[in-house]
Formats: sequence, structure tokens, C-alpha cells
Amino acid sequence: MTPRKRLQYVFLLLGTSLFLQTQPSTSASQLSQGERLFQVQCAGCHGPKGEGGSGPTLATPTLVRATNEALLIKVIADGIPGTEMPRSRLDKEQIKQVADFVRRLGQLPPERVTGDPQRGKELYETKGFCAQCHAINGRGGAFGPDLTVIGLQRGARHLRESLTDPGADVPKSFSAFRGDTGLPENYLQVRVVTKDGRRLSGARVNEDTFSIQFRDSANRVHSFFKSDLAEFHKDWGKSSMPSYRDVFSKAELDDVVAYLVSLRGAK
Repeated sequence: MTPRKRLQYVFLLLGTSLFLQTQPSTSASQLSQGERLFQVQCAGCHGPKGEGGSGPTLATPTLVRATNEALLIKVIADGIPGTEMPRSRLDKEQIKQVADFVRRLGQLPPERVTGDPQRGKELYETKGFCAQCHAINGRGGAFGPDLTVIGLQRGARHLRESLTDPGADVPKSFSAFRGDTGLPENYLQVRVVTKDGRRLSGARVNEDTFSIQFRDSANRVHSFFKSDLAEFHKDWGKSSMPSYRDVFSKAELDDVVAYLVSLRGAK
């Protein structure tokens, strides 16, 4: 190495060292502020420890929509169109503090649940008849949400409540159908009575001023001109999923929840 290149190398090392020394680190006070903001702004949907609620689980090493810090900050700042994740009203520094706290949540150990996942799988497939409406890895019905990675999306407490009281947390949307977005913003249970007396119900698939399309529990899609209907009802805030409170025993509920929590995609 020539003297000139050696000198350039020394300057490069010194510059790198100074750069690293001047980078801001996340202090304990910043993390504390991030936690405080998270509890006020985020915990209502994501759970106080990021375990998941009506919003996805955040206590996981890798977030599907935010695989790095920049993407996480963008999601917090801009929200996620077509979902219940809104834009943030926090300033840039506060968003950074929340993002730092969320990243620390990924270091927490997985949520511990009681119950036997294998027994829960058997109950899901037999006594619960859950596959009639829900799909896992492409197998099952399309009437209800896909459950392939539900263990990454929702926590045990929320999943239990969804089984015992399905109407407690249906998507909160009272808007007209939007073709540029999907669930949950477009979710709506509808009921119709045709002019020949047929009574049908299901989850809205599409709607415009003149027509309505919906999918029933048997995965059949129905399409009607509204002018051809004797009755047309929109059941805002209601779910067509039955309660399993009296179907499963407490131990069986534990097993089914344990199975759902274990669903984290292909292994």
C-alpha cells in the first residue's frame, strides 16, 4: 500500500468512527415516551404489549407490512388504505419514538396460551365446522376471512372473543362500497327478500347504485338489481358468524384458540 493510499485509509476509518459516534441512539427516556404514546394511540387496537386485538399482532420479530424501520415509520405516519389503520396525527419525532418502541416489542417472547393446538385443529375441522366458511392454505370456504396466518395477525384474547361474541368487533365501516379498497372497509352483512319471496343473506362482495352482489354461507355468490328486490337490508356492525360460547366447552375453546394462534403460514 502506497503512503497516499495508507493515509486515505486512515481518514476513511476516522470518518466512519466519527459517523458512528454521532448517530443518535434510542435512550431510555425516548423508549419510555414511545411506550406512553403507544399505550394512548395504539394499544386499543394492537394490545398493550402488542399482542394483537382488532389490529394485528406487533410482538413479532418481522412485521409483514413493515420489514424495516423506514417502512414502519411510513405505516405509522400514513396508515394503511383499505384497513382500519388510520393516518397518525403525531409529529415526526413522536412517530419515531413509537416506531422504536414497536421494534422492541418484536424482541418479546411469543405469547403463551393454554390449550392443545392439535386437539384444537380437530375441533376446528369437526365440531366447529369452521372450514365451511374459512380457508387455511387455500383449503376451505371463502365466506369468512382467510385464517392461514391469523396467528401473526391477532392475539389469543381477540381470537377467543371472536369465537364467543363474533359481533363484538366486526369491521367499523358505514361507507358506500369502494372499488379501490377491500376488507374491512367494504365489509357489510346484507339481507334481501326477492319479489318471489326468497330470503337470502351474506357478506357484500360488490355494490353500486343499481345492484348488489353478496356471498352466502355456502360460498354461492348472488347478484340482484335493487329494483327487483322486495326488501334490502344492510346490517351495519353485525356478523353472520355464530357464537361458539355454548358449542365448545372452556377447555375446547382453549384448544381452538391455541390452534388459531399457531397458524403462522407455511413452515
